[in-house]
Amino acid sequence: MAAPRTALLAHLQTWRPYTLWYPGLVGLAGATLAGSHATTGQLLVAWAAPTLGWLAGHYLGDYFDRDLDALSKPQRPIPSGRLSPRAAVATGIGCAIAVAALALWANWRAVAVAAAAMAGIVAYSRVLKGRGLSGNLIRGVLTALTVLFGAMAVQPWPPWRALPFALVFLAHDTASNLVGTLRDVDGDREGGYATVPVRQGVRRATHTAAALYLAAVAVACAATGLVPKDTAGYLVLLSAAALCGAGAFGLLLRSPGHLAPALALRAHAVLVAERLVLAAAVVAAGAGAALALALLTPLLTVSVITQSRMRSRHEFPAPLADGGPTLPDPRP
Repeated sequence: MAAPRTALLAHLQTWRPYTLWYPGLVGLAGATLAGSHATTGQLLVAWAAPTLGWLAGHYLGDYFDRDLDALSKPQRPIPSGRLSPRAAVATGIGCAIAVAALALWANWRAVAVAAAAMAGIVAYSRVLKGRGLSGNLIRGVLTALTVLFGAMAVQPWPPWRALPFALVFLAHDTASNLVGTLRDVDGDREGGYATVPVRQGVRRATHTAAALYLAAVAVACAATGLVPKDTAGYLVLLSAAALCGAGAFGLLLRSPGHLAPALALRAHAVLVAERLVLAAAVVAAGAGAALALALLTPLLTVSVITQSRMRSRHEFPAPLADGGPTLPDPRP
């Protein structure tokens, strides 16, 4: 029983269940923006296909990162030997095929969006992750495509009002992904990954991420006039998300020169919860606050609990998981 249990836990850790609910909620947000007459099947595709694509990204990303992880994160499933590279690739490809099948069933035009997203996942993991802001930007593009895919699960083409909300997630997830690189400066430098904090320093990377986050909030506020159903619910949840974001960036901006990996992870953990609230705000815009809160409450609860129990051990070897040394800014 030990071997199957070990394999199951390795897959569960690869899923990162604290992040798993976000892409489906974003896809559902796109679907609600497309109209109020969606069928149950269409809504399920809008949720399930982005979730499977997210899983594919985790498996394939961990496969491409296996050498880097062997240096800085040897406790992860692949470098620790608990998940074979072949199994990771096979599972990732299987998830990608399932995405294509769901897209074809819902709307053949959406297959192109799904294919672009999968190409972006591979490009990010294989090429762009270590090339500065372009890597962070592609992660934002993937979430923007998720909004459009969700809308296309309901309509042949996404409505024009979905485009500003796609831009919100583009800027937001570019910022969030950039924050995620702040805890990995030493490992990325050792592995030859020229991320923004490696190239330009922690201070510049933090300020760039904060500017992108502010741009996302500004576009979200400007899009209020495009809300098709529940403007009040949208603004309340958007305000809650912005307060969470302010808390996350407050942690970072108070310590821009010497940033402990655990503190950088804590700030990103806040953004992991915050983006669920942001996605729920867009669901409220298209379908009302009642549905948005009914979805957000359990998903946010599961995300917070699984983050507290799993994430530090996934991101850091044991000594760093409890705080560890600070990371000096590599540039003045």
